[in-house]
Amino acid sequence: MAEYKDYLVRATAADAQIRAFAVTSRELTETARQAHNTSPIATAALGRTMSGALMMADMLKNDKDLLTIQISGDGPLQGITVTADNHGNVKGYVTNPMVILPPNAQGHLNVGGAVGNGTLTVIRDLGLKDPYVGQIALHSGEIADDLTYYYAESEQIPSSVGLGVLMNHNNTVRQAGGFVVQLMPFAEEETIARLEQNLAGIAPVTTMLNMGNTPEQMLNLVLHGFDVNITERQDVRFYCDCSRDRCERGLILLGTEEVDRMIREYEEFGEDLEMRCQFCNRKYTFTAEDLKRIRPRTFGAQQTE
Repeated sequence: MAEYKDYLVRATAADAQIRAFAVTSRELTETARQAHNTSPIATAALGRTMSGALMMADMLKNDKDLLTIQISGDGPLQGITVTADNHGNVKGYVTNPMVILPPNAQGHLNVGGAVGNGTLTVIRDLGLKDPYVGQIALHSGEIADDLTYYYAESEQIPSSVGLGVLMNHNNTVRQAGGFVVQLMPFAEEETIARLEQNLAGIAPVTTMLNMGNTPEQMLNLVLHGFDVNITERQDVRFYCDCSRDRCERGLILLGTEEVDRMIREYEEFGEDLEMRCQFCNRKYTFTAEDLKRIRPRTFGAQQTE
Protein backbone atom coordinates (compact mmCIF):
# COMPACT_ATOMS: atom_id res chain seq x y z
CA MET A 1 0.00 0.00 0.00
CA ALA A 2 1.36 3.44 -0.93
CA GLU A 3 2.24 5.89 1.81
CA TYR A 4 0.52 9.26 1.90
CA LYS A 5 1.57 12.39 3.73
CA ASP A 6 -2.05 13.25 4.48
CA TYR A 7 -3.66 11.25 7.25
CA LEU A 8 -6.43 11.24 9.83
CA VAL A 9 -6.46 10.14 13.46
CA ARG A 10 -9.34 9.19 15.74
CA ALA A 11 -9.02 9.47 19.51
CA THR A 12 -10.87 9.34 22.81
CA ALA A 13 -10.17 11.32 25.96
CA ALA A 14 -11.39 11.75 29.53
CA ASP A 15 -12.33 8.08 29.91
CA ALA A 16 -14.18 8.16 26.58
CA GLN A 17 -16.28 11.19 27.58
CA ILE A 18 -14.77 12.88 24.52
CA ARG A 19 -14.22 11.58 21.01
CA ALA A 20 -12.01 13.48 18.63
CA PHE A 21 -10.68 13.47 15.09
CA ALA A 22 -7.88 15.39 13.40
CA VAL A 23 -6.60 15.42 9.84
CA THR A 24 -3.84 16.94 7.77
CA SER A 25 -4.89 17.39 4.14
CA ARG A 26 -2.37 19.60 2.33
CA GLU A 27 -1.58 17.14 -0.46
CA LEU A 28 -5.19 16.29 -1.29
CA THR A 29 -6.23 19.94 -1.19
CA GLU A 30 -3.39 20.81 -3.57
CA THR A 31 -4.45 17.93 -5.83
CA ALA A 32 -7.98 19.35 -5.93
CA ARG A 33 -6.64 22.86 -6.59
CA GLN A 34 -4.66 21.63 -9.59
CA ALA A 35 -7.55 19.55 -10.92
CA HIS A 36 -10.04 22.43 -10.79
CA ASN A 37 -7.67 25.41 -11.16
CA THR A 38 -9.34 27.06 -8.17
CA SER A 39 -8.67 30.57 -6.89
CA PRO A 40 -7.28 30.88 -3.33
CA ILE A 41 -10.75 31.50 -1.83
CA ALA A 42 -12.26 28.57 -3.73
CA THR A 43 -9.32 26.37 -2.70
CA ALA A 44 -9.80 27.30 0.95
CA ALA A 45 -13.55 26.64 0.82
CA LEU A 46 -13.11 23.29 -0.92
CA GLY A 47 -10.17 22.25 1.28
CA ARG A 48 -12.03 23.03 4.50
CA THR A 49 -15.08 21.11 3.34
CA MET A 50 -13.02 18.09 2.29
CA SER A 51 -11.24 17.98 5.66
CA GLY A 52 -14.57 18.16 7.46
CA ALA A 53 -16.10 15.47 5.25
CA LEU A 54 -13.20 13.08 5.84
CA MET A 55 -13.57 13.31 9.61
CA MET A 56 -17.34 12.99 9.46
CA ALA A 57 -17.07 10.01 7.10
CA ASP A 58 -14.70 8.30 9.52
CA MET A 59 -17.74 7.96 11.80
CA LEU A 60 -19.54 5.81 9.20
CA LYS A 61 -19.76 2.13 10.11
CA ASN A 62 -19.97 0.14 6.87
CA ASP A 63 -17.49 -0.22 4.02
CA LYS A 64 -19.84 1.09 1.32
CA ASP A 65 -21.34 3.97 3.32
CA LEU A 66 -20.86 7.42 1.77
CA LEU A 67 -21.14 10.93 3.18
CA THR A 68 -21.83 13.98 1.05
CA ILE A 69 -21.72 17.63 2.11
CA GLN A 70 -23.54 20.11 -0.11
CA ILE A 71 -23.27 23.82 0.57
CA SER A 72 -25.52 26.12 -1.43
CA GLY A 73 -25.15 29.87 -1.00
CA ASP A 74 -26.05 33.15 -2.65
CA GLY A 75 -22.41 34.29 -2.73
CA PRO A 76 -20.26 34.20 -5.89
CA LEU A 77 -18.91 30.72 -5.06
CA GLN A 78 -22.51 29.45 -5.52
CA GLY A 79 -21.95 25.99 -4.11
CA ILE A 80 -19.62 23.26 -2.81
CA THR A 81 -20.12 19.50 -3.16
CA VAL A 82 -17.86 16.98 -1.42
CA THR A 83 -18.19 13.21 -1.03
CA ALA A 84 -16.10 11.01 1.28
CA ASP A 85 -16.04 7.41 2.53
CA ASN A 86 -14.58 5.80 5.64
CA HIS A 87 -11.57 4.48 3.72
CA GLY A 88 -9.98 7.93 3.55
CA ASN A 89 -11.14 8.81 0.03
CA VAL A 90 -12.58 12.24 -0.73
CA LYS A 91 -13.51 14.18 -3.86
CA GLY A 92 -15.23 17.50 -4.45
CA TYR A 93 -15.73 20.63 -6.48
CA VAL A 94 -17.00 24.19 -6.24
CA THR A 95 -19.53 25.59 -8.69
CA ASN A 96 -17.52 28.74 -9.47
CA PRO A 97 -13.80 27.96 -9.04
CA MET A 98 -12.50 31.41 -10.06
CA VAL A 99 -13.96 33.56 -7.26
CA ILE A 100 -11.77 36.46 -6.12
CA LEU A 101 -12.73 38.78 -3.24
CA PRO A 102 -10.87 41.24 -0.99
CA PRO A 103 -9.72 39.88 2.41
CA ASN A 104 -12.22 39.92 5.27
CA ALA A 105 -12.01 42.24 8.29
CA GLN A 106 -9.36 39.99 9.88
CA GLY A 107 -7.22 40.09 6.76
CA HIS A 108 -7.95 36.46 5.87
CA LEU A 109 -9.47 34.79 2.81
CA ASN A 110 -13.13 35.78 2.80
CA VAL A 111 -14.66 32.30 2.48
CA GLY A 112 -17.83 33.41 4.27
CA GLY A 113 -18.35 36.21 1.77
CA ALA A 114 -17.74 33.86 -1.14
CA VAL A 115 -20.30 31.35 0.19
CA GLY A 116 -22.93 33.85 1.37
CA ASN A 117 -26.28 32.90 2.88
CA GLY A 118 -27.85 29.54 2.16
CA THR A 119 -27.98 25.97 3.38
CA LEU A 120 -25.66 23.18 4.46
CA THR A 121 -26.89 19.67 3.70
CA VAL A 122 -25.31 16.43 4.94
CA ILE A 123 -26.33 13.23 3.15
CA ARG A 124 -25.42 9.82 4.57
CA ASP A 125 -25.91 6.99 2.07
CA LEU A 126 -25.96 3.91 4.30
CA GLY A 127 -27.13 1.47 1.64
CA LEU A 128 -30.76 1.73 2.71
CA LYS A 129 -33.74 2.57 0.51
CA ASP A 130 -33.45 6.26 1.36
CA PRO A 131 -30.35 8.13 2.53
CA TYR A 132 -30.30 10.08 5.78
CA VAL A 133 -30.46 13.81 5.02
CA GLY A 134 -29.87 16.63 7.50
CA GLN A 135 -30.01 20.32 6.60
CA ILE A 136 -29.47 23.62 8.38
CA ALA A 137 -29.25 27.26 7.40
CA LEU A 138 -25.68 28.50 7.03
CA HIS A 139 -24.52 30.51 10.04
CA SER A 140 -21.35 32.09 8.69
CA GLY A 141 -20.34 30.35 5.46
CA GLU A 142 -16.90 29.75 6.98
CA ILE A 143 -17.55 25.96 6.92
CA ALA A 144 -16.17 25.06 10.38
CA ASP A 145 -18.77 27.16 12.22
CA ASP A 146 -21.50 25.75 10.02
CA LEU A 147 -20.51 22.14 10.71
CA THR A 148 -20.40 22.91 14.43
CA TYR A 149 -23.94 24.26 14.25
CA TYR A 150 -24.99 21.31 12.09
CA TYR A 151 -24.02 18.86 14.81
CA ALA A 152 -25.84 20.91 17.46
CA GLU A 153 -29.02 21.52 15.44
CA SER A 154 -29.42 18.40 13.33
CA GLU A 155 -27.66 15.70 15.37
CA GLN A 156 -27.88 17.17 18.89
CA ILE A 157 -24.20 16.34 19.51
CA PRO A 158 -22.19 19.08 21.29
CA SER A 159 -19.20 19.53 18.99
CA SER A 160 -16.42 21.89 18.04
CA VAL A 161 -15.07 21.88 14.49
CA GLY A 162 -11.86 23.62 13.47
CA LEU A 163 -10.79 23.79 9.81
CA GLY A 164 -8.16 25.72 7.91
CA VAL A 165 -6.33 26.14 4.61
CA LEU A 166 -3.21 28.31 4.32
CA MET A 167 -2.05 29.38 0.87
CA ASN A 168 1.43 30.19 -0.41
CA HIS A 169 2.10 33.43 -2.32
CA ASN A 170 2.14 31.45 -5.57
CA ASN A 171 -1.41 30.23 -4.76
CA THR A 172 -0.36 26.65 -3.99
CA VAL A 173 -1.51 25.06 -0.73
CA ARG A 174 0.86 25.46 2.21
CA GLN A 175 -1.17 23.83 4.97
CA ALA A 176 -4.63 22.26 5.29
CA GLY A 177 -6.41 20.23 7.92
CA GLY A 178 -8.70 20.37 10.91
CA PHE A 179 -10.20 18.74 13.97
CA VAL A 180 -13.58 17.66 15.33
CA VAL A 181 -14.14 17.27 19.08
CA GLN A 182 -17.41 15.88 20.43
CA LEU A 183 -18.82 15.38 23.92
CA MET A 184 -20.53 12.10 24.73
CA PRO A 185 -23.94 12.21 26.48
CA PHE A 186 -22.40 11.08 29.77
CA ALA A 187 -19.72 13.80 29.84
CA GLU A 188 -19.30 15.35 33.29
CA GLU A 189 -19.56 19.07 33.99
CA GLU A 190 -15.88 19.27 34.92
CA THR A 191 -14.92 17.72 31.58
CA ILE A 192 -17.18 20.11 29.68
CA ALA A 193 -15.80 23.16 31.51
CA ARG A 194 -12.17 22.19 30.91
CA LEU A 195 -12.78 21.48 27.23
CA GLU A 196 -14.56 24.81 26.76
CA GLN A 197 -11.59 26.57 28.38
CA ASN A 198 -9.17 24.78 26.05
CA LEU A 199 -11.18 25.65 22.94
CA ALA A 200 -11.41 29.31 23.93
CA GLY A 201 -7.62 29.61 23.95
CA ILE A 202 -6.65 27.34 21.07
CA ALA A 203 -4.70 28.72 18.10
CA PRO A 204 -6.23 28.57 14.59
CA VAL A 205 -5.78 25.28 12.75
CA THR A 206 -3.48 26.81 10.14
CA THR A 207 -1.26 28.25 12.90
CA MET A 208 -0.96 24.87 14.60
CA LEU A 209 -0.17 23.13 11.30
CA ASN A 210 2.29 25.81 10.21
CA MET A 211 4.17 25.31 13.48
CA GLY A 212 4.72 21.71 12.41
CA ASN A 213 2.07 20.04 14.54
CA THR A 214 0.81 16.65 13.39
CA PRO A 215 -2.84 15.60 13.80
CA GLU A 216 -1.87 13.82 17.02
CA GLN A 217 -0.17 16.93 18.35
CA MET A 218 -3.14 19.10 17.37
CA LEU A 219 -5.41 16.91 19.46
CA ASN A 220 -2.97 17.06 22.37
CA LEU A 221 -3.20 20.85 22.20
CA VAL A 222 -7.00 20.91 21.87
CA LEU A 223 -7.36 18.31 24.63
CA HIS A 224 -4.64 19.63 26.91
CA GLY A 225 -4.98 18.20 30.41
CA PHE A 226 -6.91 15.13 29.25
CA ASP A 227 -5.65 11.60 28.75
CA VAL A 228 -5.67 11.37 24.94
CA ASN A 229 -5.85 7.86 23.48
CA ILE A 230 -5.23 7.60 19.71
CA THR A 231 -7.34 4.69 18.50
CA GLU A 232 -6.93 4.89 14.71
CA ARG A 233 -4.63 6.30 12.05
CA GLN A 234 -5.65 6.29 8.39
CA ASP A 235 -4.15 7.67 5.20
CA VAL A 236 -6.42 10.06 3.29
CA ARG A 237 -6.37 11.13 -0.34
CA PHE A 238 -8.22 12.92 -3.13
CA TYR A 239 -9.67 10.07 -5.16
CA CYS A 240 -12.32 9.99 -7.87
CA ASP A 241 -13.80 6.73 -9.11
CA CYS A 242 -15.03 8.12 -12.42
CA SER A 243 -14.29 6.11 -15.58
CA ARG A 244 -15.00 5.95 -19.29
CA ASP A 245 -17.41 3.06 -18.64
CA ARG A 246 -19.44 5.26 -16.27
CA CYS A 247 -19.64 7.96 -18.92
CA GLU A 248 -20.87 5.39 -21.42
CA ARG A 249 -23.57 4.26 -19.00
CA GLY A 250 -24.63 7.89 -18.68
CA LEU A 251 -24.91 8.21 -22.46
CA ILE A 252 -26.94 4.99 -22.63
CA LEU A 253 -29.43 6.41 -20.13
CA LEU A 254 -30.02 9.43 -22.40
CA GLY A 255 -31.93 7.18 -24.77
CA THR A 256 -31.83 6.47 -28.49
CA GLU A 257 -33.30 9.75 -29.69
CA GLU A 258 -30.74 11.89 -27.88
CA VAL A 259 -27.80 9.70 -28.92
CA ASP A 260 -29.00 9.83 -32.56
CA ARG A 261 -29.14 13.62 -32.32
CA MET A 262 -25.57 13.73 -31.02
CA ILE A 263 -24.36 11.40 -33.78
CA ARG A 264 -25.84 13.70 -36.44
CA GLU A 265 -24.44 16.81 -34.78
CA TYR A 266 -20.90 15.52 -34.29
CA GLU A 267 -20.78 13.98 -37.80
CA GLU A 268 -21.96 17.27 -39.32
CA PHE A 269 -19.32 19.38 -37.57
CA GLY A 270 -16.58 16.75 -37.49
CA GLU A 271 -16.09 17.19 -33.76
CA ASP A 272 -15.86 14.80 -30.81
CA LEU A 273 -18.05 14.75 -27.72
CA GLU A 274 -16.17 15.76 -24.56
CA MET A 275 -17.47 14.80 -21.14
CA ARG A 276 -15.83 16.06 -17.95
CA CYS A 277 -16.19 14.66 -14.45
CA GLN A 278 -17.38 17.40 -12.10
CA PHE A 279 -15.44 15.95 -9.17
CA CYS A 280 -11.97 15.61 -10.72
CA ASN A 281 -12.28 17.48 -14.05
CA ARG A 282 -11.00 14.44 -15.97
CA LYS A 283 -11.96 14.55 -19.66
CA TYR A 284 -13.42 11.66 -21.65
CA THR A 285 -13.73 11.92 -25.45
CA PHE A 286 -16.26 10.08 -27.63
CA THR A 287 -16.20 10.15 -31.42
CA ALA A 288 -19.28 9.76 -33.64
CA GLU A 289 -18.18 6.15 -34.20
CA ASP A 290 -18.10 5.61 -30.42
CA LEU A 291 -21.65 6.94 -30.20
CA LYS A 292 -22.78 4.58 -32.99
CA ARG A 293 -21.27 1.69 -31.03
CA ILE A 294 -23.12 2.77 -27.89
CA ARG A 295 -26.47 3.38 -29.63
CA PRO A 296 -27.79 -0.25 -29.73
CA ARG A 297 -27.56 -0.35 -25.92
CA THR A 298 -29.59 2.82 -25.35
CA PHE A 299 -33.04 2.75 -23.88
CA GLY A 300 -35.60 2.70 -26.69
CA ALA A 301 -33.24 1.37 -29.35
CA GLN A 302 -34.88 -1.04 -31.79
CA GLN A 303 -33.46 -4.52 -31.94
CA THR A 304 -31.59 -5.28 -35.17
CA GLU A 305 -31.25 -8.61 -36.93
